[in-house]
Amino acid sequence: MKHVLFTALAGLLAVPAVACTNFLVGKKASATGSTMISYAADSHQLYGELYYQPASDHAAGAMRQVVDWDSQKPLGAIPEVAHTYRRVGNVNEWQVTIAESTWGGDEKLMDPEGGIDYGSLIYIALERSKTAREAIDVMTQLVADYGYYSSGETFSIGDPDEVWVMDMIGKGPGNKGAVWVARLIPEDCIAAHANQARIHTFPQSKKLNKKKNRYEVGDSCLYSADLIPFARQCGKFDGKDADFDFAGAFADRDHGAFRGCDGRVWAFFNHYTKGMDKYFPFINMDCSPNCPQDSILPLYVKPEKQLTHRDVQNAMRDHFEGTPLDMTQDVGGGPFHSPYRWRPMTWEIDGKTYMHERAVATQQTAFVFVAEMRGWLPREVGAKTWFACDDANTAVFCPVYNNILETPLCFREGEADMLTFSWNSAFWMNNWVAQQVYARYEPMMVDVRAVRDSLEDRFDAQQAEVDAKALELLKNSSAACADYLTKYTAAESNGATARYKDLGIYLLVKYMDGNVKKEVAPGQFERTQYGVPASPAHPRYSDDFYRAIVNQRGNSILYKK
Repeated sequence: MKHVLFTALAGLLAVPAVACTNFLVGKKASATGSTMISYAADSHQLYGELYYQPASDHAAGAMRQVVDWDSQKPLGAIPEVAHTYRRVGNVNEWQVTIAESTWGGDEKLMDPEGGIDYGSLIYIALERSKTAREAIDVMTQLVADYGYYSSGETFSIGDPDEVWVMDMIGKGPGNKGAVWVARLIPEDCIAAHANQARIHTFPQSKKLNKKKNRYEVGDSCLYSADLIPFARQCGKFDGKDADFDFAGAFADRDHGAFRGCDGRVWAFFNHYTKGMDKYFPFINMDCSPNCPQDSILPLYVKPEKQLTHRDVQNAMRDHFEGTPLDMTQDVGGGPFHSPYRWRPMTWEIDGKTYMHERAVATQQTAFVFVAEMRGWLPREVGAKTWFACDDANTAVFCPVYNNILETPLCFREGEADMLTFSWNSAFWMNNWVAQQVYARYEPMMVDVRAVRDSLEDRFDAQQAEVDAKALELLKNSSAACADYLTKYTAAESNGATARYKDLGIYLLVKYMDGNVKKEVAPGQFERTQYGVPASPAHPRYSDDFYRAIVNQRGNSILYKK
């Protein structure tokens, strides 16, 4: 989603500046052999819900309406295909998963007459693709046929065997289509992108596929036939073809792009790969604008261990803890060392501009998921999304099987929205908890983690049994399998939402007015022998916060004996 709102588009796109983060895991980099893609849809206006579209048959001549995902502006209609596949969230019935992050680039390359926006590219491709490669074909053909409405975008595209990263940008008004490059991530590697184009130099070929109008380098790199000529034409590149750098040509190259965007990629890699200190100067712009190629943050790295879905979930909760960018360690974190900073991201003081860190986990997330594509299982059972609404750090990742007949009430479209509260909504219940945590982060997160982790532990413990039962039912009846997985997904997701409603009540009672009520057991508050609530504890602020007050107020607040 967009991290830049171009001034030139202010009248066209009534949307705020938003941003997203994606992590990708190859099947040999995964502990189970599944491929994985994670996605945080971060926005100050987007409500978190689970999009659902059943498989459908369409009559000849049927048309599909295209609506811009961000603004809901109608863009027109395109011919429908005879059959479209079921999609649950960003995963379809063939275990194809597509996610994105927006990086903007030159606003002159946006086409206000384009017929397909980045969100529609995702969901149309999911409806029409059985593999990641087929999704790339669908997406690139759509923009060629109908024009590209959005700005610079990076897509994660995966299936049970492969995960790809594709960078794309439009060609401007009167020049229908887009230029793009897509790279296959090696099976034993992990990759990431976060609102910055991620493909720099790439393998090139003279092998032109005329039918698809693209160059193909073996089976691991694809790029539009006019990519480098177009970059020259619009003044983005003037070197040798072999030196062409997609991100260098088309993406922003400022502190926000490197530190605020590639910094999140670096944080993910840093968790699981040694030697990432080498790339810190790159994300800190210490070698910008012309960094040596070997100092540029790579598109992918090989992790020191194979990752589980819990590893990826926890990586989506990162705030640079334990690194030089740790957001809990400066005065901005307040007395309870919060890793959250309210917007704006940059501000000016005494004639100088400063910035907050932009972490992976952030308060304005609409929804977040980790998709597991499990190729060793039938597709009716294999595709599984660990789905949550709101901030990944405070929310619970619930198990959502793709073979469901309807979405759980807590995630259902239309149950609520950003301006309409519902106690049934996972988005609102997770916000109910998170808004309390932000005020007293360190102590409250102890209680939140206890509930959050116990729920996720239970989901993991149940997985083998649920898979086995679903497979047994599938042998005799696909309908019975779907019904079982629908009920299981609903029970666990709605149950976790109800548990968070109770957690919010517990936090309010326990921490009201800056006190901490005493407990005889978790959730059981202490009373005197006469039934009166026991006197609460009055925990002090941290020493560093007291020192910050003294440094500002000095002797004016010195206690006089």
